[in-house]
Parts: sequence; C-alpha cells; structure tokens
Amino acid sequence: MQGVWRELAGLVLPVDCAGCGRPRTELCAGCRRALVRDGRGARRVRPRPGPAGLPRVWAGAPYADEVRAVLLAHKERGALRLAGPLGAALAGAVRRVRGGGRAPVLVPVPSARRAVAGRGHDPVRRIARAAAADLRRSGAGARVLPVLRQCRPVADQAGLSAPQRLANVAGALEVPGAADRLLTGAPVVLVDDLVTTGATLAEAARAVAAAGGRVAGAAVVAAPRSAFESNWN
Repeated sequence: MQGVWRELAGLVLPVDCAGCGRPRTELCAGCRRALVRDGRGARRVRPRPGPAGLPRVWAGAPYADEVRAVLLAHKERGALRLAGPLGAALAGAVRRVRGGGRAPVLVPVPSARRAVAGRGHDPVRRIARAAAADLRRSGAGARVLPVLRQCRPVADQAGLSAPQRLANVAGALEVPGAADRLLTGAPVVLVDDLVTTGATLAEAARAVAAAGGRVAGAAVVAAPRSAFESNWN
C-alpha cells in the first residue's frame, strides 16, 4: 500500500526534479540526458579487482551527481515514476549484452525481504520491468523472470571491503524448486541498479548457472566512474 499512496501523492503534489532539484518537474530534460549519457549509450565496466565468476557488465551511466540522486530517490524515497527513465537507461545496457540473437531473459538481483518491506517496493524488479517494456517497444523483446532469491541472511554491503562483500554473499542466492526450467534456452541477463565490487552479480551468476541457465552478461543502471573502460567494447 505504501507504493500506491506514493504514486497517488505524486499525481497531486508539486515535485522537484529528483536529480537537480529544478522545481515542478519530477525529472528534468537535463537529468534524463544524464541517465543515457547524452545519447552516447551504455559502456562496459570492470570493477577492479573483479571477483571470480563475474560476467561481462555494461552500465548505462556513471554513479555520480544527478544519476546518483535519481537512483536514491527511486530506491529510498519511493519516487516510483522514476522507474521509467531508469528502466530506459538499463535497457540501453541490456542492448549491449550479446546474447546470440534471442530475446533475453532479465533476471533481477533480489532485495532482502526486510528491505522490500521497509521501502514498500522492490526497486530493482520495478526497474527491470520498465527496461523490458522499453525493449519490447523497440522490437528487441525481453521478459523479466524474478527467479533468484536469498537463501540465507546477508549483512548490509555498505562499508564492507571487496573481500568482505564476497564472503558476505557467497552462497546466499539460489533459484528455488522448479523455477530452473524457466531459465533454459534464452540467454540470461542479470540486472541490478548499481555495481560496485561485482560480488553480488558474481554470486547471482553462480546461482543461475547452478540452475542450468546460460548467463550472457549483466546490465546495471550505473557504476562508479573508475569502473568504466576507456575504450568501447
């Protein structure tokens, strides 16, 4: 119900741009352009040092300034209508993943149940659905399969070092029961809102592979500037 009330409030209350604070617009044209790097498209990113098992990752934009503010507004403050432009940025990253010509299956990295309950929504799943809709509108095709789940509690990753993050999420994800059959055939693209060390995406790739899925790569809305490669890939 929290998400419903937030959406209703957004229809009747004046808002400022989530990225830069410009009045009376939820997301201004400049901040929309920042999410897609002024039309330059997604780029390959490599966390350093990257964990073993991390698939190739593409990011829509650097995690800084307006992009960071928009992601936090959607994730932590419940600005749910920002899922559309964030999904467009994620869709751009998905398009960079080469999956062999077939429509990809987008598998979102799951949030902890307590986090979803506290926020009133699952931000990554919502953005993934918006990305899939964007891809379908362009004729690319995609579907979202939220088949990953946490099989044990994990600590908040904030403030942990790269080795600590790896240990924190090791073996924490699984594809339960008969859901593994849904992963056969189509290429799997793991999706998340942000990549930092890559530990969570590496664990997600392990869990999907263990269930028989073929991970073609990963796509995220944003990544730190230091992770972006200097050349296009």
